[in-house]
Amino acid sequence: MNSLVANTTVVVWYQDSLSTAVTKNVIVMCLGISVNYINACLFHTFSKHQIFYRNPRYILFIHLVVNDMIQVTLTITLFIISYTIHSVHVPVCWVIILLALFATENTPLNLACMAVECYIAICMPLRHVQICTIRRTLVLIGLIWFTSMLSVLPDLFITLATEPLDFFGSRVFCLRETAFPNPLIIKKRDVIHSVLLVTVWITIFFTYFKILFTAKAASKDANKARNTILLHGFQLLLGMAKYIGPPLLSFLGKRFPWNYTDSLFAYYIIVQILPRSISPVIYGVRDNTFRRYLKRYLCCKVTIQ
Repeated sequence: MNSLVANTTVVVWYQDSLSTAVTKNVIVMCLGISVNYINACLFHTFSKHQIFYRNPRYILFIHLVVNDMIQVTLTITLFIISYTIHSVHVPVCWVIILLALFATENTPLNLACMAVECYIAICMPLRHVQICTIRRTLVLIGLIWFTSMLSVLPDLFITLATEPLDFFGSRVFCLRETAFPNPLIIKKRDVIHSVLLVTVWITIFFTYFKILFTAKAASKDANKARNTILLHGFQLLLGMAKYIGPPLLSFLGKRFPWNYTDSLFAYYIIVQILPRSISPVIYGVRDNTFRRYLKRYLCCKVTIQ
């Protein structure tokens, strides 16, 4: 991957050979197309059947799938840009980065909401229908986006207020650090990420152990819900790697500059692609109802009427 390691004093450029660059781009594009194809099938299945789009659980799931598709598409776009035109105008970079950040910030919040829905379904089954309505689910999704915007948009406002005018017309290698270079943004981001992750992990642990105690009653649904929350936790754990990514990559770039692009490529696959391949497993494969409808589309069979 063509890449930059930047701080206040130095900018270092790393570049792959042509054969390595082509190989990495082919791998990324194949993985991205595969993940987006499966997710598109999930979305198509969801939109065609009332059993799904009238169910709050599946609405939250498909919102997660849409976020995954946005994230994968935009990160692949940035990946290809890094090998082709290398730099873009700052406003264009802002649009790509902000959309990617919205989708990224939405994911842990969506996972927490899905865990709470599982908890209500298992531990308060008689109240589930009253609490988890479609209207409340849509309002909740709106709150997720509002929270993500509150977290991300200050980066733009701080940059507009502090950077010189010529910066806005310049071209940059499109990263969050280069598009929003003010050091205050990094401190703000660390605080918000810490609060967000602590809140989400508390939610994940609380719902898991509540369902775990219920599962002791040998309820098949409770056991399945518990395993689903474990998958949510694993997906969240993979997503957390992006928060330790910048210092880790900076360290690797300084200590092992000859292997830095390979380290960056592995980090990209593990942090950006792998977590997005888990979403189809949660309901697309494990859920009997969704699997029954989805199988027809993946196998190019006749659509279920």
